[in-house]
Amino acid sequence: MTPFRPDGSIDEATHRADVRYMVETAKVHGVAVCGSTGEGHTLSTEETRRIAAITLEEVRGRVPVIVGIITDSTQSAIDRIRALDGLEIAAVQVTPVHYVFRPDDDAMVRHFDALATRGGRPVIIYNVIPWSYLLPRLLVRILRDVDGVVGVKQSASDMKALGDLLLLVEEQGIADKVRIMSAVDAMLYPSFALGAQGAIAAILSACPEWSVALWDAVKKGDHPAALRLHKKLLFVWNAIDAPNLPANTRTVMGLTGREGGVPRSPMPPSSPQQVEAIRAALEAAKAL
Repeated sequence: MTPFRPDGSIDEATHRADVRYMVETAKVHGVAVCGSTGEGHTLSTEETRRIAAITLEEVRGRVPVIVGIITDSTQSAIDRIRALDGLEIAAVQVTPVHYVFRPDDDAMVRHFDALATRGGRPVIIYNVIPWSYLLPRLLVRILRDVDGVVGVKQSASDMKALGDLLLLVEEQGIADKVRIMSAVDAMLYPSFALGAQGAIAAILSACPEWSVALWDAVKKGDHPAALRLHKKLLFVWNAIDAPNLPANTRTVMGLTGREGGVPRSPMPPSSPQQVEAIRAALEAAKAL
């Protein structure tokens, strides 16, 4: 989450505190900033670098840090990646370009090849844009043929695509070289059971302890515990899933004792009705 003040500026102290909470209390395995939950589409290049830098200062090498790049041309994406030079980040997660039109498959391959080659960072494809969506065979083509593209963050609530992608990665013999991460927030349990190697998703910012516990339960084969945690997370997800998802994620944080700031204009905060629904969902989840 990127915590903004009411004037739209970034609240660095609050961000630092939440990074420490994630690493030291929630025991997350990594931190991703400037993605959709972090409202990366609203951030300037300078803000992206600053957020990455202060995140790294608080993480202190204890877990990997991934930085989101949400922009609309090959050159602007490269410029933003290069602005991170000198920072010890693990990878960048980059959306396809998506303003108005979708590049064809060959153009998409060239785009990600240019980012990996000229950006000089490992690239994770953030497959989230409905009208600029990369089907599993295209994703595997890029993963197989483009050096430097090291994974996919599979989003857009598409479990079938996630399952197909995991299968194709195995068939192509590249499963040991790439990472397939789930951003299907409502279905992290089956994502992990199918073989997703982690998750980067809004629900993780909302409920980090439950999310880490879910991962641990699946890895241990404790499926009764995993199912209980899945139900907890699903209660919360069903209450926060809305166009103002980052605002609703902040509401969960606030109701559970963490500061998250306010969304950046023009995103509205959670409505009174949303706040009450989220409060009820948290109470129902805790009852489990």
